Amino acid sequence: MSDQPYNPGSDGARMDFSAAMSYGDYLHLDGILHQQHPMSDAHDEMLFIIQHQTSELWMKLAIHELAAAREALKAGRMSEMFKMLARVARIFEQLNNAWDVLRTMTPADYTRFREALGPSSGFQSHQYRLIEYVLGNRNPNMVKPHAHRPELKAELEAELARPGFYDEVIALLFAEVPGPDPAPAPQLDTPHKALPAVQARWQTVYEDTGRYWTFYELAEKLVDLEDYFRRWRFNHVTTVERIIGFKRGTGGTSGVQYLRRMLEVELFPELWHVRGAL
Repeated sequence: MSDQPYNPGSDGARMDFSAAMSYGDYLHLDGILHQQHPMSDAHDEMLFIIQHQTSELWMKLAIHELAAAREALKAGRMSEMFKMLARVARIFEQLNNAWDVLRTMTPADYTRFREALGPSSGFQSHQYRLIEYVLGNRNPNMVKPHAHRPELKAELEAELARPGFYDEVIALLFAEVPGPDPAPAPQLDTPHKALPAVQARWQTVYEDTGRYWTFYELAEKLVDLEDYFRRWRFNHVTTVERIIGFKRGTGGTSGVQYLRRMLEVELFPELWHVRGAL
């Protein structure tokens, strides 16, 4: 065994990047790693910033996947769409795991820098709002916190003007699975409400999975996705309650009470309600 330190270059690894693209160059790490600017001297503020920045990166990927999944659905590329939906569910699994890291911060830790946040709040995440809009929780009032950013406001309003992902699923469901009722109109600028005719079509699918296997698989992919999404909301509630109790949120919401109310939201209600009818 040699006493000399191992040199990867001796095995062919490139060691000189003065004229080539490196790992850091490709990922633009200089830009990413210099975007953490604590507003206080509190040790845990860095954790708080990185937790939320990485969550926004995962949400950016979720939006990318959902946009592609919607186009694949409309084009009939079902296998591609299934893979994208599975990936979005795993993204929310990652987001769920991140709460475990944030929960290492105690109330005393958070109090040291909470005032530095001013009125900023995760409530104002336009990417989170866009995910909700794509999936069907379309509350137009939630555009208002973004009115000061015309480009973000326009992006959210553009999503409200087009059928959401679940609207496109329902349109295909009614086109391919027989039933007495016509296809409902897309629910564009209002949260999706359960429709008996939609539940009836899903019941037809679940009662004859062999014939409607593709829709059965699609239904379970959507339930899986919402399952992780609900867990994310629940973990959000418990983390906030653990750290600030029942104080108001920095953005002015009622804090835990507001988050608990969000737990009641169903993205694909017919897929949950149909289980009681089978």
